[in-house]
Amino acid sequence: MRYTGLFLLCCALDAAGPARFAEHTIATGLKGGYQVVIADLNHDGKPDVIALASGMPELVWYENPTWERHVIAGGFSQMINCTVSDVDGDGIPVIALASGFSNEAKNSDGIVSVLRHDGDPRRPWKVTEIDRLTTSHRLRWADIDGSGKKVLINQPLTGAHAEAPDYRDHTPLVFYRPGDWKRELIGDENEGVVHGIYPVDWDGDGRDAILTASFVGIDLYRFGKDGRWSRKEIAKGDPAAWPKGGSSDVAVGRAGSGRYLAAIEPWHGNQVVVYRMKGQAWERKVIDDSLVDGHTIWTGDLNGDGNDEIVAGFRGGKHSVFVYYAGGDGHNDVACIGSATANLKWYENLGAR
Repeated sequence: MRYTGLFLLCCALDAAGPARFAEHTIATGLKGGYQVVIADLNHDGKPDVIALASGMPELVWYENPTWERHVIAGGFSQMINCTVSDVDGDGIPVIALASGFSNEAKNSDGIVSVLRHDGDPRRPWKVTEIDRLTTSHRLRWADIDGSGKKVLINQPLTGAHAEAPDYRDHTPLVFYRPGDWKRELIGDENEGVVHGIYPVDWDGDGRDAILTASFVGIDLYRFGKDGRWSRKEIAKGDPAAWPKGGSSDVAVGRAGSGRYLAAIEPWHGNQVVVYRMKGQAWERKVIDDSLVDGHTIWTGDLNGDGNDEIVAGFRGGKHSVFVYYAGGDGHNDVACIGSATANLKWYENLGAR
């Protein structure tokens, strides 16, 4: 089982045949279901499921294979994102959590906390607040210098002075080194809403770069060997005028010998978009424009043919799973949490027909 996305799903599968899925309900009653993260939380070799629900005060995990519920920690308000990595090397991941979130910067505490187990991961974890940065929204671990030591990336949704509906302000991107947890600036060139980030070894050199998806499009931040960050524009996203243009979420997939970018556009938009290199530019192609409140995107080889399919999550319309054709069992499963349905489901990949 691997983390894919949130809410509802659509999959783009190719000529090798569609993957078949068996649906399993893990939990219900998750008010404001928002994020699923997969990690081995008890060091038994089995992937467990963390369920983050913004309308609940507790961050919880479900133990594989019985799906027994355990509380990681409680007392939170408006949790919005978490990410995991075994940065201390004890075999059980450290969890970074963003809470106190609001779309409106003036109403957002933007609390960033680090959670560690206290001997038994089935018992409540220790919570340490490390920062408060307005609208802290997306957290990811990344190995930015190729050392094998990951840092915590924090992407706020907007700048501190942004207001609806235009959200005009420069939006910072920051990181923290484990240990001192001091906030360090990556860059603040992005503007408006920055909804998605995606760490990726862009150059194949063992160093993670950071893709961002925002009102100004898709951009790439790299940490250089000189210790400085650089920013490169990849694509402008949906060409509509501000604040209806740009990009909302981005992921990298593999097809044949090359890679592509998959995106939701514009912010919370209706489009699933694929970018492929054509010459020196990324060519934009809308493959679906029927999403309602598009939210997240992921890529993975679901049918075992060596090419990555696209899983796109959306929050409106029919509560269904759609399959699009683009013309260990070793299979990637799908786990998702429902915002409207308040449930947590695991879709077991049975392989291609």
